[in-house]
Amino acid sequence: MKQYLFIVCFMLIGALSAQEQTITVKKVVKLMGTRFEITVVAEDQDIGDIYINEAIAEIQRLEQLISSWNPDSETSKINKYAGIKPVAVSSELFQLIERSIKLSEITSGAFDISYASLDEVWKFDGSMQYKPTEQQIKTSIAKIGYQNIHLNKEKQTVFLTKKGMRIGFGAVGKGFAADKVKELMVSKGVVGGIINAAGDLTTWGAQASGDNWVVGITNPLNTEKVFSWLPIVESSVATSGNYEKFVSINNEKYSHIIDPRTGYPAKGINSVSVFAKKAELCDALATAVFIMGKDSGMHLINQIDGVEVVVVDAENKVHKSSGILMDVKQIP
Repeated sequence: MKQYLFIVCFMLIGALSAQEQTITVKKVVKLMGTRFEITVVAEDQDIGDIYINEAIAEIQRLEQLISSWNPDSETSKINKYAGIKPVAVSSELFQLIERSIKLSEITSGAFDISYASLDEVWKFDGSMQYKPTEQQIKTSIAKIGYQNIHLNKEKQTVFLTKKGMRIGFGAVGKGFAADKVKELMVSKGVVGGIINAAGDLTTWGAQASGDNWVVGITNPLNTEKVFSWLPIVESSVATSGNYEKFVSINNEKYSHIIDPRTGYPAKGINSVSVFAKKAELCDALATAVFIMGKDSGMHLINQIDGVEVVVVDAENKVHKSSGILMDVKQIP
């Protein structure tokens, strides 16, 4: 669902003193089944490596909470006892689910962690020849519904009321992890860095040169190119696009981003990039806006303080919220 955002570091001649004091240390690793690129500004390579190893350990810890593939994770236990009994969980996971339900409410269910209950009637591995039938889709979404996730704050338990119901954090987990790692790095005194979780990206501080971090929004018509560069200061960004996974049936393109309310792939948008303080919020809203569509999605973002969006519609026209300063109106 996410793409790898391009990151560029511009070096200014006037920042030589800053360069002498710190360096940029970077490492790419595969965690949570995806690509994490961890970048920190540190005094030297050895110290940078220590910070990065601590970041990796934190991501591995978080995976024990939210992974639906690990049978011993807290999330897997919630799913295992769906329709049977509530499950006590850690405060971190409880709060993540609580925030996710609130996002489901404000997006009218376009974002919904119970999407994991969706039966795989849409295949995006090249094997699909025909569209699912209406009955197959109706059956597929029967167990989806954030309203059926019951939380008990006093006991800190989570209960999925329908048997066979499942929750998953594919549309918010990487942003959640990026935020948590950033929080850890800041507490350790790391003066600047980027946590890029397969396109769910958060930054703090500045580059070793003293310059701001800059991200490029990928051209949905050519993922090797960028159509706009934007500075991000103490902020985050996430992008959802229809070009990474899709299937074509009878010359019609179907994206892998499925509307959990209907069971059908979302249409009308090529990509959505959301900017906010928290990567978790960016992650969730990028998916929600893609599903809600340009008009409803832009209307939602315009009501949320501190959140901005860039939408490329199906005609490759670029739409942006008021806080985005860029002149691009259409992708050539």
